[in-house]
Amino acid sequence: MKIYIETLGCPKNFNDSQVAAGILEKSHYKIVNSPDESDVIMVNTCGFINDAKTESIERIFDMAAYKQEGKKLVVSGCLSQRYGQELYDEMPEVDLFIGVNEYEKLPQLLENLEHRNISCSPCTSGALESLPRKISENPYTATLKIAEGCNNICAYCIIPKIRGRYRSKREEDILKEAQELAEAGCRELILIAQDVTYYGQDLYGELRLAKLLKKLCRIEGIQWIRLMYCYEDRITDELIQVIAEEDKICNYLDIPIQHASDRVLRAMNRRSTAASIAHTLKRLKAAVPDIHVRTTLIVGFPGETEEDFEQLLDFVEREKFARLGVFTYSQEENTTAGEMEDQIDEEVKDERLDAVMRRQIDISLEMNREKIGGIFEVLVEEQDEDDSYIGRTRYDAPEIDNSVIFTSPRALSAGDMVKVQINDAFDYDLVGTEVLES
Repeated sequence: MKIYIETLGCPKNFNDSQVAAGILEKSHYKIVNSPDESDVIMVNTCGFINDAKTESIERIFDMAAYKQEGKKLVVSGCLSQRYGQELYDEMPEVDLFIGVNEYEKLPQLLENLEHRNISCSPCTSGALESLPRKISENPYTATLKIAEGCNNICAYCIIPKIRGRYRSKREEDILKEAQELAEAGCRELILIAQDVTYYGQDLYGELRLAKLLKKLCRIEGIQWIRLMYCYEDRITDELIQVIAEEDKICNYLDIPIQHASDRVLRAMNRRSTAASIAHTLKRLKAAVPDIHVRTTLIVGFPGETEEDFEQLLDFVEREKFARLGVFTYSQEENTTAGEMEDQIDEEVKDERLDAVMRRQIDISLEMNREKIGGIFEVLVEEQDEDDSYIGRTRYDAPEIDNSVIFTSPRALSAGDMVKVQINDAFDYDLVGTEVLES
């Protein structure tokens, strides 16, 4: 049986799809690259916010068109986990709905697609099990999920109800998976979880990310290690020291702070304050002067006043985040914030998002211009034209951050690492030329 997997949403979903593919291949199913080649189409969905839910549903209906050719349709992931029974009742086009904990059951479930089914069991407790994973061809950059679930009960977030309590993966399983990725050609390892900084607390009774990073740095072949989804209050002095000391760890940290008004942060049920965030950023910059911090913000949270918003704008201006993304608040059912009064009009949310991004464009351009004349290591991602390529520095995560557009007299391939001198800078991109060794 041939299976095509369509993945929507965040890097954690892409990781799940690779696990699903690995389990299926181990059971002698064949993974194909297009729905036209398949017998079964599986859509791995996102159900985090309204826009993601809409995209997922639209894609399911797009794929349902293939039912006319006799193909079967499976829907997996967060949307299934969150709305499984409702979707099962309302979308007869789908043959099977499975949740985020069902991938081990996929081979057996696919054997019975003649009868519609739903399998969305609750999340389990204990360590996150290590499962087979299909590694993509030329995996020069790869994610490695070190934990699942979340213990933070942020007022706006449904993830703990979808993904369950925090469950760390055993250290030995992480190191084994990292070694396998390195042997397959991985140069950039991206650690992901709902909160990577909480790693180990549930399994070992202590925060173990710093110790894990030291061991990962010893793996040959891995050249960059990137940390995504760090909670500010768990960025310890030990972790900062490891980032400063280990060359392989990118001087890049993803810290979603969400807001900078203490009143809004309390309403969000976040543990951070504006002062604690500023203090952590100060500690990071003191130990790692070229640290590039990525953050994400939510504007239009229920009850956010103009004063709250001005505090956020001032904080963005003062701290000058190297990378920044903004979301408008999405009112989600079964969340604390979803039941709050003083919901903000969508028009006001959009205006506030635009105001933050206008500030950030100027900051980004200023920081990019500071790189003109510098020479940076760049990971090649694709060829643009005959002698032109697109890549990233170690200060940029794939797909969400800046790019480097550069020329080279040599033929380069995706995954190559080269030195590039920066000649020009724009809002979110750098332009340069490869520096050849004499």
